[in-house]
Amino acid sequence: MTTPVTIIGAGLGGLTLARVLHVHGIPATIYEAEASPAARSQGGMLDIHDDTGQSALQAADLMDEFRAIVLEGREATRVLASDGTVLFDDDSTRGRPEVLRGELRRILLDSLPAGTVRWERKVSGVRALGQGRHEVTFADGTTVAASLLVGADGAWSRVRPLLSDATPEYIGRSFVETYLFDSDTRHPACAKAVGGGSLFALAPGKGIQAHRESGGTLHTYVALSKPQDWFAAIDFTDPAAAAARIAQEFDGWAPELTSLITDADTAPVLRTLSGLPVEHRWDRVPGATLLGDAAHLSAPNGEGANLAMYDGAELGKAIVAHPDDVEAALAEYEQALFPRSAAAARDGAQLHELLFGDNTPQGLIGMFTGYEQAQ
Repeated sequence: MTTPVTIIGAGLGGLTLARVLHVHGIPATIYEAEASPAARSQGGMLDIHDDTGQSALQAADLMDEFRAIVLEGREATRVLASDGTVLFDDDSTRGRPEVLRGELRRILLDSLPAGTVRWERKVSGVRALGQGRHEVTFADGTTVAASLLVGADGAWSRVRPLLSDATPEYIGRSFVETYLFDSDTRHPACAKAVGGGSLFALAPGKGIQAHRESGGTLHTYVALSKPQDWFAAIDFTDPAAAAARIAQEFDGWAPELTSLITDADTAPVLRTLSGLPVEHRWDRVPGATLLGDAAHLSAPNGEGANLAMYDGAELGKAIVAHPDDVEAALAEYEQALFPRSAAAARDGAQLHELLFGDNTPQGLIGMFTGYEQAQ
């Protein structure tokens, strides 16, 4: 295949696709709306699964680079009751080493030829030109024609409308994100509560989840099952007031847990959670496809980044296997993509029930202990 693959979005999925293609000598160009790799925070920790994320990194020939950024000990898991009592504590490994998302993105970016990613190219629209070709229009008015167009542009994909009428819908729950820095010195009670890996403190419809990142950084996601109007009534431009209002939902909980909210070193950030239909799929559209959240956005369940990378690797391998037949490559990729995505979305919904349903945290602890017994 001599025509470059055009990828919209320089997230983990799009970068993995470009890297797998590069390994096999197939050119690709990625167009990314952000101005640079450092334009924004890349999020927190990712556990990279052996059957998806690690498989993708093997296809990308980046396992050595991956192992070099693994943060040892971060697979440790503990579950606390609202009064701070430890209900479950396990420091064993599960074949899912933890890395910082930004570091993972860096090794993917570093593995690509200079100029592969075209920064500050925000897509404003995409239209079909016929015969499997598409024109992408950018916010600055420039355009590019693509013979193979891949939408790797996330939840609110500009490429998705070419293939599907589906749009993400609010799942009834949101996260509020906070950070504590230098916690072992400045926030020792919180640091002790979180431990060396991840913390879950849960009740029906809500929870405080935190993870130790590099050094003493504690990254917290506060989950609340509330309508969007409830969050809209909170003034997030007033960080102290917003944190206090969120913490009210955990009145009576141990201070080492609520301090993850009220003592945060960053302003609380609202992360609204949306999803596509579980069985989301589309009819084959010549010359175009989707991967990652653009294809199968669902509630956060530890699978999103792994699946995006796996999608990218599998699409890359399909293109390599059919270098002169774009349609055969896309059909093969999508035939496996749809059932895989639906199964992951169903698993994610079940996980959220364990986390925030009526039987939490006992259901989650049962899942963890069942895993331990299976080892």
